Amino acid sequence: MTASAPMEKLGQALRRNALVRIVEQFGRDHPDAHLKDLVIDEAGPGRRIVVEGRRLINFGSDSFLGLDQDPRVQESIRRGLSRWGTHNGASRAFASVRANVEAEEKLADWLGLESVLILPSVMLANLGAIPGLVGRQDAIAMDEQAHSSMQEAAKIARANGAKVATFAHSDPEALEQTLRSLRPYRSAIVCIDGVYSMSGRIPPMAELDAVARAADAVLYIDDAHGTGVLGEQGRGTVLEALGSYENTFVVGSLSKAFSCAGGFIGCPEPFHRLLKIRCAPYVFGGPVVPPYLEAIGTVIEILRSDEYPRLRARLDAAIRRLIGGLTDLGLVVMGAVTPIVSVLIGDEADTLNAGKFLFDRGYYVQSVLFPAVPYHSGVLRIQCNANHDEAEIEGLIEAFAALAHHMKLPRRDGSSASSRPHDGESMAPKRG
Repeated sequence: MTASAPMEKLGQALRRNALVRIVEQFGRDHPDAHLKDLVIDEAGPGRRIVVEGRRLINFGSDSFLGLDQDPRVQESIRRGLSRWGTHNGASRAFASVRANVEAEEKLADWLGLESVLILPSVMLANLGAIPGLVGRQDAIAMDEQAHSSMQEAAKIARANGAKVATFAHSDPEALEQTLRSLRPYRSAIVCIDGVYSMSGRIPPMAELDAVARAADAVLYIDDAHGTGVLGEQGRGTVLEALGSYENTFVVGSLSKAFSCAGGFIGCPEPFHRLLKIRCAPYVFGGPVVPPYLEAIGTVIEILRSDEYPRLRARLDAAIRRLIGGLTDLGLVVMGAVTPIVSVLIGDEADTLNAGKFLFDRGYYVQSVLFPAVPYHSGVLRIQCNANHDEAEIEGLIEAFAALAHHMKLPRRDGSSASSRPHDGESMAPKRG
């Protein structure tokens, strides 16, 4: 069918966007190495998957504790299906199933928060809460490396009249200067990640909180990658770093380590009602499907039990061995305390080809390019899981050793660069 003229014009306009041009060019130039938009035909046991007829070990899963394979979690979902059916039936502005309220109460009790509000994803939580918390007389200070969902939310807030500015990554002095530049404001929020998802690094929260308090601002922390895997009982990075939630909104993930579905906002009790009123995805969107709400309580029971330290010990041992093996190869390795371990490759084509090299040897890792990382700073992002066994970790290290022999990779001593000259930098500007 021939597209109509207006549809053709729309497609042409979209293809003039720099990011669209970059992604489509990568797809044309590296069709075999692109490894995006994959279809998984089989999953399990453990982290074994089948993609394009190949059997692989999946090091791209963010189910960090392996609870997606846990029979108790799966049984909770089946029980929820029998009890509630497949759908809530309405926006939560009209009605919530009892399981939703109970899950919020259990999350708040586990985290030590006054109140929790569940939304269908962390993305929707941020897109709703950030514009909902600020208005025309208010301001947002955003870490320059804050998650894309918070940056998109800030665009909505700016369109609604709030002032928005970024500050240098994890830099308290830069935050102080940025908040000063945003004055005058009625209220301000400071948006940071609890764990930065490409590097696995944790920001200096106590120092940032001190700056925020002195400037009459509140921290807003997206701790999606810390939920379930960092802190006592997996409660994340915030309580451990700050000692309380007194000046903080906390966003967490119910997928990733929880292996359920959804995201949540932790807040003081008065804000629970205010966010329900001001958060557009809550009012106008559908909720988490009910069966997964039953599983949230089951996961919390596991996190609060004697089993959790054993799960964490397995995960931590896998992370240590992986980082140790990759570091021994002389590679530039980012990450240490979280299940996210990134290896710097650099050039975009090299990063894609490196991912394909590992794929062909039976290991799937994520090839991450601009704009998720700065241009010419591509990484292979590995996500360790508690159900990766020792042989799988060793096999991945051996595959990286073969990759280092096959391709010149950046090294910690700076002795090696990309395996081929860059084709030029006209595709996109560098980002700091």
